[in-house]
Amino acid sequence: MHWLRKLERVLLILGGLMVALYVAANVHRTVLSSAELRRFKARQLVPAVPHGVASTPATPNFSLWSQRRIKDYEESLAAQFAPAIAILRIPKIHVEVPVLEGTDDLSLNRGVGHVAGSANPGENGNLAIAGHRDGFFRGLKDIGLGDTIELDSRGETEIYIVDRITIVDPSDVSVLKPRVHESLTLVTCYPFYFVGSAPKRYIVQASVADSPPSTPHAISGRRAPSQVALNSKQMQDEPVSNR
Repeated sequence: MHWLRKLERVLLILGGLMVALYVAANVHRTVLSSAELRRFKARQLVPAVPHGVASTPATPNFSLWSQRRIKDYEESLAAQFAPAIAILRIPKIHVEVPVLEGTDDLSLNRGVGHVAGSANPGENGNLAIAGHRDGFFRGLKDIGLGDTIELDSRGETEIYIVDRITIVDPSDVSVLKPRVHESLTLVTCYPFYFVGSAPKRYIVQASVADSPPSTPHAISGRRAPSQVALNSKQMQDEPVSNR
């Protein structure tokens, strides 16, 4: 019986060691997994960022996002994208987001999208950028006249001053036309908390800071004449909305 007690003691010690090793291995795996997820998100949010364009935070601020948009964003992290063409920053609403080429659903889940046919970053003209109203552009509801918007591209930072906020029909592409000064136009769907496909578009326009300021306009739903040569489908397509 004495040898049985010894064997029992040895087995208890071995069992305790195995449990300790198991717990240590799981803690180690969890720590490494979390670290790798953070690195993965940091790499994937702005893949292959051009030289001179600053990187963005590993994880956006999801406080105003819808649950579906958070899920779509997380799923987009596994996809491969062409390099971001710029970084958009809106200090007032704490937004820093990559600008990707195009306004397809996947691009707008990952960041915001350059509207094809509008000016490119660094060019004269009207650069149009679209984003989801329940994602990166949710905070546009809090933007006001005189607020600043920054755009990093080609190693330079352009500062824009918001001088017009308007609400238009999806078919109204006049807001994409070139303006008097080099400008930036942000497009999202409206109302911000509308359930389903939103019926309007919320437009924030800004001019380069060192240009003479345009005459500020109050928020308006009045539709302007449209002679722009851009395809109106880009304003009507629901990738810019919450479909």
